[in-house]
Amino acid sequence: MHELPRMTTLLGLGLFAAMISIPLLAPSAKAEWYVAGQFGVTLPSLGGGLSNIDVGSPFIAGTTHSDLALKNSILYGGKIGYYFRSARWFGLETEVFNTNPHIKEQTHTFNNPSGVPVASATLQGAHLGVTMWSPLNVMLRYPKSRLQPYIGFGPGIFFARIKGEGLGAENPTSTSSNGTIGLNAKAGVEYYMTRHFSAFVEWKYNYARFSFSENPDLFPFPYAFKATYSVHNAAFGLAYHF
Repeated sequence: MHELPRMTTLLGLGLFAAMISIPLLAPSAKAEWYVAGQFGVTLPSLGGGLSNIDVGSPFIAGTTHSDLALKNSILYGGKIGYYFRSARWFGLETEVFNTNPHIKEQTHTFNNPSGVPVASATLQGAHLGVTMWSPLNVMLRYPKSRLQPYIGFGPGIFFARIKGEGLGAENPTSTSSNGTIGLNAKAGVEYYMTRHFSAFVEWKYNYARFSFSENPDLFPFPYAFKATYSVHNAAFGLAYHF
């Protein structure tokens, strides 16, 4: 549905728009601004990877697929936000990050509408990329010391891309994409090294329901299917506070 360059451009514009719009939401004299970079790892095995897979065309309605295990992946991104000085425990944030939890080589099974396995084969694996943009996280923290625990949550806009070996000589690789809305939740701790610089570590949980359309040229996934994306992430980073 979206090509990666276009998605990256849209996410960049969205992040820029959010940065511009934040001053309109609250007087700057009452806000603690920050901008941060983040790196980490996605750990799909803790959340289930791709599960609850319903297979569509060209299969019989009600056909399901076994869960698909995903690989661990590096995560990277950034965030911008602020905390109100009149309520220093409360803030708003926008963040974006990218991860590539590729589908592992594994045995996969198709089940008929009654849940009985009807076919199985060895899946050689496929490339999976996920970009998550949360336009507005609600942030809650303990602001009375240098070491500040916090939690955050908000809607996430997820863009997923599956890439596999193409079936035609003129199409050596093929990609299927989908964009959907899901959940982004986090908990972490931040340490203020100085008034302007801090370091943080945090745990994130992501949940979304992807729907990929039929793509005859995409191997090993030429069929339409829906899958639940459920993963945990661990991240760390540095922030600058204005």
